[in-house]
Amino acid sequence: MANDPGWGNRNNDGPPDLDEVLRQFTRKLNNLFGKSGDSGDKTPSSENKSIPILPIVGLVALVWFATGFYIVDQGSRGVVLRFGKHVETTLPGPRWHMPYPVESVTVVNMEQVRTVEVGYRSSEGDAARSKQQQESLMLTDDENIIDIQFAVQYNLKNVEDTLFNNRSAEESVRGVAETAIREVVGKSKMDFALSAGREELALNAKVLMQDILDRYKTGVYVVNVTMQNAQPPEQVQAAFDDAVKANQDLERQRNEGLAYANDVIPRAAGTASRLLAEAAGYKLRVENEAKGDASRFEQVLTQYQRAPEVTRQRLYIDAQEQILSSVSKVIVDQKGGNSLLYLPLDKLIANTAAPASPANASSLPASSTPILPELDTSLRSRDALRSRDRESR
Repeated sequence: MANDPGWGNRNNDGPPDLDEVLRQFTRKLNNLFGKSGDSGDKTPSSENKSIPILPIVGLVALVWFATGFYIVDQGSRGVVLRFGKHVETTLPGPRWHMPYPVESVTVVNMEQVRTVEVGYRSSEGDAARSKQQQESLMLTDDENIIDIQFAVQYNLKNVEDTLFNNRSAEESVRGVAETAIREVVGKSKMDFALSAGREELALNAKVLMQDILDRYKTGVYVVNVTMQNAQPPEQVQAAFDDAVKANQDLERQRNEGLAYANDVIPRAAGTASRLLAEAAGYKLRVENEAKGDASRFEQVLTQYQRAPEVTRQRLYIDAQEQILSSVSKVIVDQKGGNSLLYLPLDKLIANTAAPASPANASSLPASSTPILPELDTSLRSRDALRSRDRESR
């Protein structure tokens, strides 16, 4: 106050001089930027070289105004807060808000798929997993303990609920996932949870998780629940493997039995059907033959009653025709007066010993045909030799 040049000239009853206040402020700025000097050595030229205040204030205001511009990416939302109170939610594109400390903005990616691991933790760049037994060990409906590890993929569907109703979306999803999977596993049997029911358990857990998250208005949408591993505890793993092998053997033997039954039963059914069809055909053939024989006998009887002698002769001729048509025949000519005959006994024995089949029966008349020329030729040759002998004598 002693260094203030206008201290003694001030009037305590009037307002302060505005020009004097500006000069003091300018002098302080000069001292701040290293332009201080003794007040007694001041000259009018040094007082005129003060820093302009209004351009500096305008530049600061312009920079402050420019800090309010921001860009919201595609798939994201911008949440604007004014003194901590939610004002609006902006869509993708370039936006502006009142700069800090009046307003602040938080840009949240809504479409990014986030992953939460339950029962294990995997570090980046490392394929090994660290088990979290306090999360993975669960009790089934048949009072058995199983070790389940699964992953939950989720994104955001309501940015306001996510920011204002959740302190940590990841921890909320992990807690809800563990609760849902424990409830689903607790209602299932151990064999079902470890083998065929893994996909069904994951689907039921996803539905239950979404219902719980919606009730708490977390703004989270569960995309998928993937069951990574489901097995019994390590302490009983060997016994469980033996039980699984026994079940597999039982299933294999059952399948082999079903395959054998499916192979034998159709063949037996086909054989039975074929025998029934053959029996039906044989029955029909015998009945038709019996009816034909009876009809033929009635016709013969009618003809016999009309002409007994003629009918008897006709029956005799038919019987002879039927008998002679199925045997080998040899015709001998007795007009030559030769007492020496040559009979092809070997061919006759071969034809007689042949089985009586339709093919042989049909071939017998054809085989007897060449015997006659051969027999006739041999007889003629022998007669010629005898005649020559008589002439020579």
